Amino acid sequence: MPETGSADREGAASPPESAPTTPTQKSSHGSAKEDRVVHHDFANPTLNIINSMSRRASVSGISTPSREGTPPPLPPRPQLGFLSSRPSTSHSIRKTPSRPQLVSKATTQLSLSNGQAFGTESRNDVPELDALKQRSFLSVNQPSCANEADDNASVISYMTRVEGAGEGESILGEIMGREEKTETEKTLLKSLGHKFVDGGAQSLFPPDDKFDAAFNREFDEIEDMKVDGSNEEAVMRQWRAKLKHFLILSSAGKPIYSRHGDDQLISNYIGVVQTIISFYQSTKDTLRGFTAGDVRFVVMSKGPLNLVAITRLPESDSQLRTQLEALYMQILSTLTLPNLERMFAARANYDLRRPLQGTETLLSALADGFTRGSPSTLLSALECLKLRKSHRATINSTLLKTRSENLLYGLIVASGKLVSVVRPKKHSLHPGDLHLIFNMLFEAGSVKAGGGENWIPLCLPGFNNTGYLYMYVSFLNLEHPTEQMQERPSTSEGAPDEVAILLISAEKESFFELRTMRDDLVETLQRNNSIDVLRTAVKQGRQKCTDIVPGSPLRHFLYKSRGNVQFTMPSFDPYFESTLDKRRLLNLYTKLHANMHSKPHTLKVHHETNTTSIALAWSTPLFELYAVAPASTSRAALAQSANKIVQWVRREEERVFIIGGAVF
Repeated sequence: MPETGSADREGAASPPESAPTTPTQKSSHGSAKEDRVVHHDFANPTLNIINSMSRRASVSGISTPSREGTPPPLPPRPQLGFLSSRPSTSHSIRKTPSRPQLVSKATTQLSLSNGQAFGTESRNDVPELDALKQRSFLSVNQPSCANEADDNASVISYMTRVEGAGEGESILGEIMGREEKTETEKTLLKSLGHKFVDGGAQSLFPPDDKFDAAFNREFDEIEDMKVDGSNEEAVMRQWRAKLKHFLILSSAGKPIYSRHGDDQLISNYIGVVQTIISFYQSTKDTLRGFTAGDVRFVVMSKGPLNLVAITRLPESDSQLRTQLEALYMQILSTLTLPNLERMFAARANYDLRRPLQGTETLLSALADGFTRGSPSTLLSALECLKLRKSHRATINSTLLKTRSENLLYGLIVASGKLVSVVRPKKHSLHPGDLHLIFNMLFEAGSVKAGGGENWIPLCLPGFNNTGYLYMYVSFLNLEHPTEQMQERPSTSEGAPDEVAILLISAEKESFFELRTMRDDLVETLQRNNSIDVLRTAVKQGRQKCTDIVPGSPLRHFLYKSRGNVQFTMPSFDPYFESTLDKRRLLNLYTKLHANMHSKPHTLKVHHETNTTSIALAWSTPLFELYAVAPASTSRAALAQSANKIVQWVRREEERVFIIGGAVF
């Protein structure tokens, strides 16, 4: 049956079935030649190309079998195990390659990328994301299933996602891959500027002189504006150079608090921010945040107050909102919510700075803690002092035995770490409330224990934001527990071994009752050797990574127990001793945390690498783990270290966490 669009040749005999059909033929004796006639079919240009190729082949004396006038097909190309060949179309033209064909090997190496993410959802659950990826590669749709994949695809693109892995089994071994980096991986890292040096001496962070200089000046006070305004430009430069700002203003645009700068300096900015917020409110919309250049603005409205975070640090909106929420809780701990609402109900432009006078140090201590980097705030969890289970049980029982009638909560705290807590059966302390208390005692230095004790009224918004509780605070001298402690330092930096007893009551007149309880508690703790145990544990401090997992390449990690709302981590020494190094480490943790908790997809494992570090985030219903190591660390070594950390925490769970506590 003739092909559509082909030209019949007059007077030509039908050739044998095995011979190719060509427009011209050359005699085997070479004595007779037929005139070559070129037939063009303008309706089918593809056929013209085929005929032209056939003519060239016959003129050169090469006669090879073909089908429908095309050159013979190439032998089947070796296929990867999980890929099938691409289906051919009716117009496919198979040509002999000009150079030997290369066959790529299956690989899990990512090309020109610095991260891997493995989620709990299957690829088919996110069609919008798949469609976006298909459009993003040179504006050409990519195959969405393995049957249509090209040979140059990577195994990582079609890796089966780990589903339903039990908590006791490792899911990381399948994901992280080989023990050592291949030569190809090393070549790629070297091309990106990586140098393979001793892992112990290698820095986790690439040099960034601009950030280092800005952070070192972050906590310097801005000079005052002169009366004649001659230094206004220099002062404004100092203010704009700050990496992070917190502004609190009323709904009427009245400034309440600013971490940097006085009213004269920030008044113009307060006016601009209030104008933008009011514009959105007038359209029945809520402004949540916006970006200007490399600066992110996040806005949170709470009743009559507007709180604004302005940052150039790599923090997500949800992390900044958590920080703004803590500042708002600090205001409520001073005023209570009913008092705050009553003040602004009477007068919308009420100046809240007068009732908050004296608490600026608490707000500034919180803000500076967020800027320096706070694992506790990042994870919304508490850190506990590591103690043996039997020792902690002894302290808990002592708290219960010496408990006074009007005690609501009793806590022993060592350098910002929780040692023990006694609480009512149906009530638990909110982590945000404990953050406020620890900030007041150990960071702000606003509680100076003249005579060793204080009586402080405060509101715990997480417990009850409508009323006050009363807190008895006593700092212990671990060397001489029965002696009254003298004036303590203004911050905890000079006294890392501070231990405080906190007794909280709803009764305003229970000061002497709680003081008696404190004396009985200290005496009993000294008699059962718990004071010595506390002294040893406080001096020992946090363990190093190599003490927890011998031979581990990890430099640092954060482990959060979801059920207990507590976390543990190793010492920052020796790699992150300075405030700058800690901030850069927290920058890395912040990015990992943001990637794990970004909406709408929740990741289970996130792996990230660059020229100086390799990092892992692992989330399960029971825990969250974040770990970092030098870039020379193999993925398998990182995975093994992460598994060993999880195993260590399970063995030491009742030492590093408070399970239940003392309940009455």
